[in-house]
Amino acid sequence: MEIRQLRYFVGVVEAGSFTKAAGFLNVAQSALSLHVRQLEEGFGTQLLIRDRTGVSVTASGAKLLERARAILNEIRLTEVELTNTASSPAGEVTIGIPSGAARVLSGLLLESVRNELPKVSLKMVEGMTGPLEEWMAAGRFNLAVLYRTADSVGRMTVLARENLCLVVPSGEPPFEDAISLADLHAFPLAVPMRNNNVRRSVADVVAQHGCALDVKFEVDSLSTIINMVIEGKAHSILAPSAVQKEAAQGLVRTVKIVDPVITRSVVLAVNPKDERSAAVSAVRKIIPKVARELIESRGWAASIPDAT
Repeated sequence: MEIRQLRYFVGVVEAGSFTKAAGFLNVAQSALSLHVRQLEEGFGTQLLIRDRTGVSVTASGAKLLERARAILNEIRLTEVELTNTASSPAGEVTIGIPSGAARVLSGLLLESVRNELPKVSLKMVEGMTGPLEEWMAAGRFNLAVLYRTADSVGRMTVLARENLCLVVPSGEPPFEDAISLADLHAFPLAVPMRNNNVRRSVADVVAQHGCALDVKFEVDSLSTIINMVIEGKAHSILAPSAVQKEAAQGLVRTVKIVDPVITRSVVLAVNPKDERSAAVSAVRKIIPKVARELIESRGWAASIPDAT
């Protein structure tokens, strides 16, 4: 059995016919037929059913297809690792990023990676923080932007610090520039689910100060929460970056929460098994630079971690 034969076999199955596969693989149809027949002879079993409409796999063919795909993927990963050097990083890097942070980070980050790391393919998965935390813990991402309280950052790189705010509909009566934590009970809230980091941060501070919140809606969708505020159905507690666009358009207003201020850190976590990857390391270095550039240009309503 040769690697070439496995590639041809997978190609024929995925194309659905020898004719189409020959065009995709740039190989003569007769050569494809010969290699597949040699595989069948070598295994002593039929792998493909050939008819006038194309090809389909037998039970044995389905087993080989699964294994062949896995083998070819391992070969691809090995090639990437061996050619992926610090001077010319290459390969695929997957990053999980919360919906709020994605609104300010994603555009410039994708552009920077494309310009500075042309051989790196950045795959970005956006979501609410609860699922992202679980997926990162399960090893589904190489990197993840996460939220932490100041005392739970650990060894992770701090990208920014944000102060949470009360988000109110634009048509509400005038607000002061700030509102105390103790006064938040007067506003019906739409907030993320309990496994969300923002929700946990707020709940911890509220519990420490013996305050209460009027949580009317628990919604694990940032866009839905923002729309509810725009429509006057609720208020919310979010980071300014989450509603930066809507606030600039006059669709919502943000009010600082004080006495005390609720602060969270935006951090960058790396999957331990990927720390030696040249591609992951290269992207890991770009992200803090992008965050600093956005904060300094006021494209991100946050503070730089080492700013005094």
